[in-house]
Amino acid sequence: MEVTGRSNLKAWLYLLPALLFLGVFMVYPLVDVFIYSFEEGYNSASQSFFGIGIYNYSYVLHDPYFLQALKNTFILVIITVPLSTGIALLISLGLNSIKKLKELFQTIYFLPYVTNTLAVGLVFMILFKKTAYSDGMVNILINAFGGESVDFIDGPYWAKMMVLCIYTIWIVMPFKVLILTSALASVNPVYYSAAKVDGTSKFRIFYKITLPMISPMIFYLIITGFIGAFKAYSDAVALFGTDLNVAEMNTIVGYVYDMLYGDSGGYPSYASAAAIILFTIVLTITVINLLVSNRTKK
Repeated sequence: MEVTGRSNLKAWLYLLPALLFLGVFMVYPLVDVFIYSFEEGYNSASQSFFGIGIYNYSYVLHDPYFLQALKNTFILVIITVPLSTGIALLISLGLNSIKKLKELFQTIYFLPYVTNTLAVGLVFMILFKKTAYSDGMVNILINAFGGESVDFIDGPYWAKMMVLCIYTIWIVMPFKVLILTSALASVNPVYYSAAKVDGTSKFRIFYKITLPMISPMIFYLIITGFIGAFKAYSDAVALFGTDLNVAEMNTIVGYVYDMLYGDSGGYPSYASAAAIILFTIVLTITVINLLVSNRTKK
């Protein structure tokens, strides 16, 4: 018993730095934000407030800018997470079947991941933005096929959202390809050999062997994809600038930032309420994904 007690104490001592780090930089800020969200009329200069209640949540949930940001974020999540995961799976299957120059193609697909987000956004602006000198490369292609030019950056909402979705998929694709390629490489080839001996079709091999074997990685990418998409902000800034409310392309994280530091800044209570709403949404979707993942494994 004494040896076990010493081992436990030693283990807790090893964990102590990590626990202190998590407590100071994650748990305490979360608790602090939760408290701020209920302090009505909080003044950051005097560190005072005049009441405690749910007014901050009511204000945020009725704020047109927040509702627009909520709509944009949900559209971004619903479109980009399934598409990026599906496309990444197809690319990974293709890379896995290539024998020659496999490493070269893997490097090419991974390059966007190590490229600066704002630099990629600048490239997308060049591709899609209409200027006084050019309608952009994408519009040139549209015109070549007989279509009319579209202002994808300053034009209609659907066009701007489409560019944001394409940009987000492009940014997250390399990481997903890397993870799925590694997962495919870890599948025991004995299973494939046995299936080929039985004359199993390629689709059935994929459905019955490959997909179940890599399903943990797929669910991992879906969960992290949902979390990452809900936290999107720099992507929109890279394409549409810092005044996202005017462009109608703000996200929940952008709304929180604006309430703290933007033109309408100085409202930490509203920002805290929006942050807690975002935390609740992400937590709920993560729990649902985990439950679905556990049921699928059974």
